[in-house]
Amino acid sequence: MIIPCIDLMDGKVVQLVQGREKALEGGSPDQMLARFAAFPEIQVIDLDAAIGGGANDEMVEYLARRAVIRAGGGVRSAARARQLVEQGASKVIVGTAAFNAPLLGEIRDAIGKERLIIALDSKAGRVVVKGWREATGFTAEEMIRQFEPHCGGFLCTYVDKEGMLEGTDLDWFRRLRAATTLEITAAGGITTIEEIGELGRIGVHAALGMAIYTGRLDLDELARLSA
Repeated sequence: MIIPCIDLMDGKVVQLVQGREKALEGGSPDQMLARFAAFPEIQVIDLDAAIGGGANDEMVEYLARRAVIRAGGGVRSAARARQLVEQGASKVIVGTAAFNAPLLGEIRDAIGKERLIIALDSKAGRVVVKGWREATGFTAEEMIRQFEPHCGGFLCTYVDKEGMLEGTDLDWFRRLRAATTLEITAAGGITTIEEIGELGRIGVHAALGMAIYTGRLDLDELARLSA
């Protein structure tokens, strides 16, 4: 499955390079919904909430009411996860909070394991948290096995190439695929149809951002592949 991404910051649709430098702004939420209407699911990340710098709650809810979305960014409580589901999100993405075992259990119990996606974002070989600003001592391969009993799937971002349009690390995704039978969605640097095809061949979804917003990948072609 191909999943277009909508990242929100300061009330706008944006794309960042490695989660830090804003590279461009997209259209309005309605324009993005129209552009992505052919795809079965959209990923929506509140970047302000992820770094603790505010929130874009109204925009997230607006998108959730009008499309099938998986929502994430700053989900730090079971109440917040439940709120996103009540607002219409089909799945909730949890990153930093997953490393707090009691909190992870609360979130899982609040929304159900099948709705919970755990984000495992890797930079320089280690999982990063708190909006990609703090490194842990763990690899994604190590953590994917520990988290497997608590969620329905994983969002795995190769942060080293995020937003850079330089390609991704397919070998890393192959290792992750071998580590779990649960759904995996790949993100970070995916730039070509060939990469998307290889991810599909090994059973990994592709979440696409910068390559779509810059026109590097053609939406019509992607919609045909996703059909």
